[in-house]
Amino acid sequence: MDTEDLDLSGEEEEITAETVLKTLQSAWQNERLAPEILPHRNDMVECMLGQIQHMERNINKLPKTDLRACIHKMELNRIKYIICNYLKTRISKIEKFCISIVNEEKQRIESGTNYLTPSEFWYAQEYLVNMENHLKNTVLNHVPGRMQTFEFNKMAIYPNMQSHIFLKANDTINGIVLEDLIGDQDEEIDLEEGSQHILQYKPIAELVKNGKVQLV
Repeated sequence: MDTEDLDLSGEEEEITAETVLKTLQSAWQNERLAPEILPHRNDMVECMLGQIQHMERNINKLPKTDLRACIHKMELNRIKYIICNYLKTRISKIEKFCISIVNEEKQRIESGTNYLTPSEFWYAQEYLVNMENHLKNTVLNHVPGRMQTFEFNKMAIYPNMQSHIFLKANDTINGIVLEDLIGDQDEEIDLEEGSQHILQYKPIAELVKNGKVQLV
């Protein structure tokens, strides 16, 4: 893959296309395996889309019989798949946990820690409005008036933060507290860099978001 330097807006340092791709692959893998929606990496997506256009222009300059063109096209298709599946996974989570995501995202926007892109947040709100209209037209309008109240929060579905996941530690991490769901015998563990574990997602959720662990 072409590794020319890419300048991300808002960042002083330039990074290579290879670094962008690795970061995007990591975000994609975490998004697929995490039960909750994670902070977006739209900066990496936009940067890689620009790199794809650059690579396509270079490929078009090569003779059709050139083996390099075939190899680069295969790599492009792989990158496009990663981007499409990453975005599709996020949309699926938005649709599944729409009510809880919208409620939480409103609070995050106020504090400047939003997880969704503006377009994703717009989609989530529109999806919620359409779901409400559909329920009113198909059910609520045909029942007695006292039963027509639509209470969003009672319909909210939340991700299972207690589900178990596989992870690899990118750094040495000390003092992770594992909650005892049955009794009161909480356990504290340390993770060595490069070690792999099966743990509940909740205690390591923030470690996934700050890149200290990678879901596998």
